[in-house]
Amino acid sequence: MTMSPRRRLRGMVDQFAGAIIRMGGIGIILSILGIFVFLVAQAIPLFFSPTGSLTRQIDVGTTSTDLPQATLVGINDGQSLSYVLTPDTLSFLQLPSGNAYPVARPPALEEANITAVAQMTGDTQQLALGTDDGHVIPMRIRFRTVFDDTGTRETIPKVAAGPALTIDPTHGTIVRLAYQKGDDGISALGLNNQGHLWYGAFRQLDPGYESTQPPVDLSPHITGTVTSLVMDGLGEAFAAGTSAGELYYWKTQYDGPPALIGVYRVAPARVAITALAYLIGDRSLIVGTAEGAVSVWTELSERQDHTRSRLQAIHHLAPHSTPVTVISASKRNKGFITSDTIGSVHIHHATSEQTLLRIPGHGTAITALMFAPKANGAVALTADGSLLTYDIENPHPEITLKTLFGKVWYEGYDKPEFVWQSSGATDDVEPKFSLTPITLGTLKGTFYALLLAVPLAVLSAIYTSMFMHPSLRATIKPTVEIMAALPTVVLGFLAGLWLAPLIEDIFPALLGMLIVIPCSVLTVSLLWQLVPGPIRKRMTHGMEALILIPIIGGATALCYLNTPFFEQLLFGGDYKAWLDTSLGLSYDQRNAIIIGFAMGFAIIPIIYSISEEALSNVPKRLIAASLGLGATPWQTLTRLVLVAAAPGIFSAIMMGFGRAVGETMIVLMATGNTPIMDINPFNGFRTLAANIAVEIPEAPQSGTLYRTLFLAALLLFMMTFVVNTIAEVIRQRMRKQYSQF
Repeated sequence: MTMSPRRRLRGMVDQFAGAIIRMGGIGIILSILGIFVFLVAQAIPLFFSPTGSLTRQIDVGTTSTDLPQATLVGINDGQSLSYVLTPDTLSFLQLPSGNAYPVARPPALEEANITAVAQMTGDTQQLALGTDDGHVIPMRIRFRTVFDDTGTRETIPKVAAGPALTIDPTHGTIVRLAYQKGDDGISALGLNNQGHLWYGAFRQLDPGYESTQPPVDLSPHITGTVTSLVMDGLGEAFAAGTSAGELYYWKTQYDGPPALIGVYRVAPARVAITALAYLIGDRSLIVGTAEGAVSVWTELSERQDHTRSRLQAIHHLAPHSTPVTVISASKRNKGFITSDTIGSVHIHHATSEQTLLRIPGHGTAITALMFAPKANGAVALTADGSLLTYDIENPHPEITLKTLFGKVWYEGYDKPEFVWQSSGATDDVEPKFSLTPITLGTLKGTFYALLLAVPLAVLSAIYTSMFMHPSLRATIKPTVEIMAALPTVVLGFLAGLWLAPLIEDIFPALLGMLIVIPCSVLTVSLLWQLVPGPIRKRMTHGMEALILIPIIGGATALCYLNTPFFEQLLFGGDYKAWLDTSLGLSYDQRNAIIIGFAMGFAIIPIIYSISEEALSNVPKRLIAASLGLGATPWQTLTRLVLVAAAPGIFSAIMMGFGRAVGETMIVLMATGNTPIMDINPFNGFRTLAANIAVEIPEAPQSGTLYRTLFLAALLLFMMTFVVNTIAEVIRQRMRKQYSQF
């Protein structure tokens, strides 16, 4: 039997439509997979291991000396030029060739007998030279980049020295030195060969410098031999380590000698502190010892007015096997490198508390070390006169699973905390990339949104499907679904600028509504039963709910007008003070309650529409059979309809969950967007989606913040994917379990 042309055409159309649908489904799956692969590709470099190696070794001649702090090395930004400073020489070397670059030494260096050298904390171009007669000579090495007519780039060093300043009035030999130069003067700390530690401050004049006060001998405060010195980049604090393992910490005073803040045991007795350095920002001190231990100490305020402080150990890094000789801090981040007496170099990061890389040595002690300005290399000088250069690739040292999801002890904090703070007012602020506060904020906002939306949406769907007259349902259902078309930016705008101040003013009345409105509805419902049957039968089925509208409106107005009464009744006249004193909770205007209303309004149409469809799709013959057997409408609903529609209702709630988790504009405009770890419903929060929206415009491409935000996007993707997958599995099991319906 041959098919008619119409049937043949219909079959071809069916096949074509089926192919289009299958292609569309496959395309959607591939698109989702592509999004997942892209997010993984952007986030996975955060966890790549750093790399580093010794790239060249150049013989610069003997640098052996009995002086403990008499050698220094440096390198320019492009790692094309390095210098070596010793008591006898200042030589510049071109890299990678190692050829000498001739530079004239300042006359001050030719005339002085150099016994100690030091770099300024935070500015490695500023140096100081200590002499054998108690003087300090300020010095600066600048690297200037020029281009000739052919476009060839050349780096030209320039050396300048200032006048000698007397720091030791006894004119002893300076053997250790710490130094700081600011816009208004110079501060220096010098240890002479007699064991006396002198501090001097000098005000800048035009020309020259003038001592602001006589040099101060700090050695009477010290027990043991000073083995290391360091001064912060502002000259406001300095420290000295001793052979007894004690750290002495001073702060300068405007109108007097430095004040000793405290003495701290940082190493076992008779274990010397061999190296000190400040991390970028001058808030944390790195300590290296003769046992090879490496730790980070930060300054904490003991009083709220910051008039008293102390040092606290916050990080302990992997130790060296031999004594630490030099510490050099990065100028880019909270990383630093350390060296030891067998030439090993360790690369650390303070925030992540990780020793990221260990480059083995060759048995010779490193006497000078410097982290490259861009933190992508290092240069070192060994005791046998070898200049070593290193290449380092470590783009994301701040990121570990602990810094992302665990508590971290940050600079200035009293204890480890979960903190998100990607940037600050200055470049030296310690970045904080904990995703835990914003993940908690996402779940917190979702919880309060569902807390309002699920009961309202599901119960409304039940009433619409089971009790409302079809003609009324035909009007009500589309009206509710139109709510989903309202832009979320409008909801966020209204919630932040209108609803939040309103709720703050009438919060006691809002709690009163939770009591008054249900009691009013219950009372009217009981009174409705007293209305004669003929009158009730005249009304369309379901129309009785309209009677509740003025009742609910009146109860709401009554509570609103009596806000002071409820505040006095429930909270003794001031609900904010009561929350603070009784529960320890603060009330912010933009909080989770506001999000519950605003986001709940956004997801109610989704849950309502899907739930109503699930309830309406229960076969009418089953409902009729139940009612025909004598079951009441309520029994039919609870024991038949809800059971049969449970998979659909569950899917509706999960759809609402996914919608709430990914919401951006409402939480961005109505929560205060504060990434805090607090489940208090009266506080704001920040969500993963809002965090991405706020931070991504300012994130440098391929930088740590950029990739961390993509990791947050991946976390958000996985959160919704996993929840929806679990929901689908549960829905299928529920459908199979209740398939008899």
